[in-house]
Amino acid sequence: MRCVKRWSALLCWALISSPSALADRYPLEPAGGDLIGEPRQASARHEDTLLDLARRYKLGYEEIINANPGVDPWMPGAGVRIELSKLRILPAAERRGIVINLPEHRLYFFTPDGTEVYSYPVSIGKMDWNTPLGATRIVSKVKDPPWYPPESVRREHAAKGDILPAVVPAGPDNPLGRYAMRLGIPGGAYLIHGTNRPAGVGMQVTHGCMRLYPEDIEALFGMAAVNTPVAIVNQPFKVGWRDGRLWVEVHPALKEDVVEPPTMTDLARLVVEAARQSLVPIDWSAVQQAYLETRGMPVPVTVSDALTAREVDTKKKGPAA
Repeated sequence: MRCVKRWSALLCWALISSPSALADRYPLEPAGGDLIGEPRQASARHEDTLLDLARRYKLGYEEIINANPGVDPWMPGAGVRIELSKLRILPAAERRGIVINLPEHRLYFFTPDGTEVYSYPVSIGKMDWNTPLGATRIVSKVKDPPWYPPESVRREHAAKGDILPAVVPAGPDNPLGRYAMRLGIPGGAYLIHGTNRPAGVGMQVTHGCMRLYPEDIEALFGMAAVNTPVAIVNQPFKVGWRDGRLWVEVHPALKEDVVEPPTMTDLARLVVEAARQSLVPIDWSAVQQAYLETRGMPVPVTVSDALTAREVDTKKKGPAA
């Protein structure tokens, strides 16, 4: 689309900046590559917060915060370049149905024909209300669902002086939003649903459900049928191949895992296993840097990639004194 007149330019800007126009939809590589997307940046406007930019570019809160260390989340500043984590390694799981990687705060939907994948940020269960791991499926779908707060949730709110009714009807005060899909997880009503508070998407804040932006759950609701398989995994470390290069992606551990967090040794084991059948040498300093920075953005860790990155960095800084 070419915006050649002023009114056309305004229309184009409205389309590209609207949340629904930026859905993360990617073709799956026939050869079985592990990465989707490409690196992207955006320039912050004077009035932007990182939450504004996260919603605009289909990212979650923690995603955009981790990718931009040192940037003020409430006043990044006009013209500041913001890293957008649009390059991703697919989770190590069967590529069918829905896969949710909890540390990544991200949901992947693989189309039934196996040619495309959609990716959406999600909120997940907070400490003591963990989203359960494992394999399940969508057992029912409801538009404009009422919310029946569990007794435990009503007690939690009552302790804070917030008295919840036995049922919250559909409408703007309903925290489930306009669409909900129930999972077949025994022992609780676990849902993939929308929200009336989109600012919290991409955080570990729910009572175990998975919460999407309103426009994202509407799209997913239309694509994911009842009986769609769902896999919920805990993978703070991801490794994958693209065009003969090995990449590593590191996310912060879940809050419930901070007592025994995954270690550099755990990441090293994944890298060794991935490189076992390849003759590509690994630059371990690049792996360690990814582990220490924990930015949630894939980095190449083959020796040639690491050397090229160092050469570029040296040229930027100039010769050592």
